[in-house]
Amino acid sequence: MSDVHQVRTALGRRLRGLRTSASLSGKSLAESLGWPSSKISKIEHGKQTPTAEDITAWARTCGAEASASELLSLLGNLETLYAEWQRILRAGTGKRQQTYQEIEASTRTLRVFESLLIPGLLQTPDYARVRLAENIELWGGVNDLDEGVRQRMRRQEILYDSSRRFYFVLSEAALRTLLCPPQVMAGQLERLIALSLSQTLKVGIIPFSTVLPISPKHGFWIYDDRLATAETVTAELHLTQPDEIEHYRRVFDAVSGVAHYGSDARQIITKALSDLAATLN
Repeated sequence: MSDVHQVRTALGRRLRGLRTSASLSGKSLAESLGWPSSKISKIEHGKQTPTAEDITAWARTCGAEASASELLSLLGNLETLYAEWQRILRAGTGKRQQTYQEIEASTRTLRVFESLLIPGLLQTPDYARVRLAENIELWGGVNDLDEGVRQRMRRQEILYDSSRRFYFVLSEAALRTLLCPPQVMAGQLERLIALSLSQTLKVGIIPFSTVLPISPKHGFWIYDDRLATAETVTAELHLTQPDEIEHYRRVFDAVSGVAHYGSDARQIITKALSDLAATLN
């Protein structure tokens, strides 16, 4: 969720402001608190959420006890937003798919990188059913699996809009990791081969043998130049800061530059399908 990231970033900036106002370096503050220096950096850059005790100790060490209550309020907002994200997941998969559809409807160019699974816009109904069922099992709540699959398939209609452009880059691992029954994966690979022939989207595959110019860390989606999203186990980040989006764009350009496309990509997919078929016989 974009608000989660924004609030955590704002909290980190406020804490960094207290430190600099107290003329403390990150190292000296860490030593005073008995923390590793990396913890200071992670908190200040919005990569780690401090606890209430962390905030209180930080403010006290910086001689800014009066600021603690406001910072604790920010922390409370952050925890509320995470709870809201979990509530959305429990509200049902169909509702979540509709949210994605709204974002995609306002997007002209979509860039997607996935290292382990097939992106939702490229999934077959059977593959999507397994993925969405996993979410329901993990989070509980409304079991609207059929509606979730229907909405995910409805999202795919946008792929045939010739006024838009779609770029998908997948690691070969996404073709070979069985996150579903083998028969379902076989159908998914056949679907990928067909999609690779489309005029409105481009499918790139990064073979196992490729030396990557950069570590992409995780899968992510970039919507035009206004939004980048990335999922964790417990939350989804919606990043809207231009410098963050630019960073994701640089990573995408790097991995897409070493991917194989067209007939070369289809050859890699076909080989994965052939190897999978051999295990079914």
